[in-house]
Amino acid sequence: MENNHDIDKKFNEASHSLEEPATFPGFDKVWAKVEEKLDKKEDKKRIIPIWFPYGIAASLIIGLGAFYFISINNVSEINKPAIAQNTVSLKLNSDVQAVDSTVKSNIEKEIYSQKESHKPEVLVYESFVPEPKISPIYNNEMPSQNSNITHGNVVYMEPDGDGILDYDDKEINIEEVVVTGYRAEKKQSYTSNATSITSTEILNNQKSSSQGYVNSLPIIAMGNNNSIQYQNSAPNYNIKNEFKQNNNISQTLIGTVSGLQIMPNLGIPGSSKPILIRGMSTLNASSNPLYVINGKISDSKAFSTLNPNTIESVSVLKDASATAIYGNRASNGVIVIKTKKLSRKERKAFEKLQKVQDSINISKQIQQRNSEEYDAFVENPFALTKNQSVSTFSIDVDKAAYSNIRRMINNGEYVNKNAVRIEEMINYFKYDYPQPKNNQPFSINTEYNDSPWNKQHKLLKIGLQGKEIPTDKLPNSNFVFLIDVSGSMNEPNKLPLLKSSFKVLLDQLRPTDKVGIVVYAGSAGMVLPPTSAKEKNKIIEALDKLQAGGSTAGGQGIELAYKLAQENFIKNGNNRVIIATDGDFNVGASSTGDLQTLVEEKRKSGVFLTCLGFGMGNFKDNRMETLANKGNGNYAYIDNLQEANKFLGKEFAGNMYAIAKDVKIQIEFNPKYVKSYRLIGYENRKLKNEDFTNDKIDAGELGSGHTVTALYEVIPADVNSEFLPKENDLKYTKNTNDENFNNELATVKFRYKKPDGDQSSEIVQVVKNTNQSFSSSSDDFKFASSVAWFGLVLRNSALIKNKDLKDIESLAKKGRGKDEDGYRAEFVRLVETYESTQK
Repeated sequence: MENNHDIDKKFNEASHSLEEPATFPGFDKVWAKVEEKLDKKEDKKRIIPIWFPYGIAASLIIGLGAFYFISINNVSEINKPAIAQNTVSLKLNSDVQAVDSTVKSNIEKEIYSQKESHKPEVLVYESFVPEPKISPIYNNEMPSQNSNITHGNVVYMEPDGDGILDYDDKEINIEEVVVTGYRAEKKQSYTSNATSITSTEILNNQKSSSQGYVNSLPIIAMGNNNSIQYQNSAPNYNIKNEFKQNNNISQTLIGTVSGLQIMPNLGIPGSSKPILIRGMSTLNASSNPLYVINGKISDSKAFSTLNPNTIESVSVLKDASATAIYGNRASNGVIVIKTKKLSRKERKAFEKLQKVQDSINISKQIQQRNSEEYDAFVENPFALTKNQSVSTFSIDVDKAAYSNIRRMINNGEYVNKNAVRIEEMINYFKYDYPQPKNNQPFSINTEYNDSPWNKQHKLLKIGLQGKEIPTDKLPNSNFVFLIDVSGSMNEPNKLPLLKSSFKVLLDQLRPTDKVGIVVYAGSAGMVLPPTSAKEKNKIIEALDKLQAGGSTAGGQGIELAYKLAQENFIKNGNNRVIIATDGDFNVGASSTGDLQTLVEEKRKSGVFLTCLGFGMGNFKDNRMETLANKGNGNYAYIDNLQEANKFLGKEFAGNMYAIAKDVKIQIEFNPKYVKSYRLIGYENRKLKNEDFTNDKIDAGELGSGHTVTALYEVIPADVNSEFLPKENDLKYTKNTNDENFNNELATVKFRYKKPDGDQSSEIVQVVKNTNQSFSSSSDDFKFASSVAWFGLVLRNSALIKNKDLKDIESLAKKGRGKDEDGYRAEFVRLVETYESTQK
């Protein structure tokens, strides 16, 4: 026992020693357990049993000591023993605790939101989240006179009116604590000129308004009553009464129809709100839109009295989609309303309106997908004769512009003014000119009479008639078909129409003629070597196997086609490459400049070129025209099989057999009778005056039986026109005409080369000044004038005064003449169709 007492004494001395180093955490708890086992006393001074091996205590100390040294890096400081005390807390009302918790939560959220506001702003496309309002912080310094605590646009209420929310306000219900919510509004952009909403959207908007949003202002409900508070201290109204008073269509449409702006009603409940169509009010003095209810034109009064529950749909039209249907009356836009209950007469009127609108929508969709390309140009201005009496240009036998414009109008598309080349429109039609005499390749025909679009002005018509060569006397032909089979040609009006068109051409060939076929897509290749036209089935079989796919290596195809034509060249024959494509070249030589350089080099080989354009949407008119103009060729646009039959069937000889090349026209006006003049069309065919006698300058080709017509607008010497250019006082130029040329109005000169020649020949003809009435003019003069007039209107020319389509239609009918094939009658219908879209 002595030994045991000594051991116990030593342990006690060690535990109370001040110099003892700090033990590891939890040592006291471990030692207490050891003492409990040893002494088993409640006053924490327990005696250790004799039978308890001291080895257990030692092993625990050693084990815990090892654990201490392992985890010593994770301990920053030694925890001191904590003294536990029992405290009594005041029991609070549960409602007050809820209030306290809610306020505390709001304050914490507010602090967090303020921190978030310092973060960089993140912009989300087409989305806008309103900036959070800062909630008030409740303290004892808030006003006590007003029981309604107002902060920003939110009204807070507390029951006892002391201005303080405290724990004594035990009657407060959790419903009286208002948490302002903000909803995200999605911002969308609209690019169309016509938008609409359905009855479902109207009713949904009406319901959303009745749920707490009037005129886009947040509504805060307070207590159990129905009073509401608007932003900016607006007056209070009863919710039910407010919607009963404002249950009109203008109220319901707020924020629903894109492009519709509903003006404020100056705070008068239930009154009709002024309605504007955005983008229109600043353009016109009057800002009131046109109202059409169930297909009938109405007014704003009838519109405002409509019950929103009876509305089927509301549409807003503006710009071209509005004026195309209603003309100038729709200059401020149109609001089209359809109700659910229609009479039979109203239903028919609305169906008619809907058909027109559907056609306009289709044309707009086509236009949006449109990637067609046209070279821009400026119409020829008037020139003063005393300063510049000579005008020179190359003839143009292309006809693509007319059929391309016809396609646009018939499809209800917008007509691109750069697609309107007036000379091609005029030359689309044949005119009754006499055949040439004395072995000349063409005859020259002139006519001088009044201008139909500018009073007191005159028109000079110059017409060429190519000599017709009988089919049995035509030279043998060496044709190479160059066909675009790229992916862009995979449409019904492209490759399938192309195949049918070439079959029409094959019907015109003789057994002595040869045909080869070259195709190009990602690369170029020969599908059919030059084959006699008598093997027509073999040629057709090769055509039928063609399929579209891949990119467009147009330059490679042209190279290979010209190479094949040169290898099979027929001396004194008709050697020609016929390219058929939509013009969408995108591999190799694809730019307009590259193609021009390529074909200018190839035309030296004596091989002519014909370009056939197909398709719509991605049609590249500018490249096709460049190929034809620079490659000794012609150009046509095939929009249907009827056009293919005209160009490749009936007019095959004139389009495929040239009787003269590099044909140029130069006209010199007599200042005695002509004060000013301008050439109608031919803007991209004008030449320098010195180029007329330069045989190195390329010009247009004239085919067998072909007609070419040009018009000059003339301001006579005794007329003071508003279109006269400003005169400049010249010091050295002679301003008077002392020589006597009798009644010569002008002198016309022509230069041309034979198809295989290098030197040009010249023909001269004098035009006499006449003063005949317009009624005495020929049918050809009237009809050519009407076609030119229509082209000027399509281009929105600034140099004409009368733009009445009715007058154009009337003049075209007067000049229709024989019209065996009906092409002139088709032109009259085309003017009528275009006229109907302008109302």
